[in-house]
Amino acid sequence: MDRYDEGAHPRQVAATPDGPPPAEDPPRPPEAAPEAAPEAAPEAAPGGASPAAPEHGPASGTPGMSAAPGRPTAGITALSLPYQIAAALALALVAVGALVHLGMVFLHVAPSNTLTKQHGRAVDEWIYPEFEQNWKLFAPNPLQQNIDVQVRVDLRTAEGGVRTTGWYDLSGLDGADIRHNLLPSHTQQNELRRAWDFYSSSHDNANRPSGLRGELSESYLRRIVARRVDRLSAEVREGTVERVQLRSSTTNVQPPPWSTEKVSDKPVYRVLPWWTLSAKDAGTGADA
Repeated sequence: MDRYDEGAHPRQVAATPDGPPPAEDPPRPPEAAPEAAPEAAPEAAPGGASPAAPEHGPASGTPGMSAAPGRPTAGITALSLPYQIAAALALALVAVGALVHLGMVFLHVAPSNTLTKQHGRAVDEWIYPEFEQNWKLFAPNPLQQNIDVQVRVDLRTAEGGVRTTGWYDLSGLDGADIRHNLLPSHTQQNELRRAWDFYSSSHDNANRPSGLRGELSESYLRRIVARRVDRLSAEVREGTVERVQLRSSTTNVQPPPWSTEKVSDKPVYRVLPWWTLSAKDAGTGADA
């Protein structure tokens, strides 16, 4: 039969037919908490020997593992001496290169000072064109014009004459590569645009270069055009290119329909002189 004590946990008691039921345990006070049982000491092995300790490695606690005392297991110090020296030299070179680059960038964006006056050419050679700094994103007057870079080509004909093609839109080719592309490359987005901006900011209206920056920008733009000539058309790709000529077509961005502002929608052209491309510009070897 089942019987439950009042005020205590239920306890099932089995009835015995030959004797009285066992005595009931007194109820435990509700506020008393059970005491933690002391840990049992390990039993001695037969013969009085001490119990065997568990097999564990050193500090790691991994069973069955052992390591030489005092030998590091991670980091550069775990390598042999020649590899430690090589790793230290590589880290030192990386640190020196990072510090030099940060110093050059700082001198480039800092106001004119004694160092930039004495070593301005070295700073420009380091920065341009790959690391040029540009702040137009935060300018008070962001760009409000569409600038297309276009090119035409002088081709050598089979009869020995020269024929000039129409204008090809290099910016349009880049735009076609970017359109519907979720992850366009930096080259497709910015290479031609930044090269033209670099050229126009370092040349006057007569296309005369202003110092070293002007010479660098022209060389950079030549290389970009030489590497894109084959993309223009099958006629250009299969023919012999004698010269190329670049121009920019600048068109104002039209205001929204609700605005009363009026701006011209006619393109303004800037035409560069004819250039003869060399094998060095195309990256195929030295000048012929």
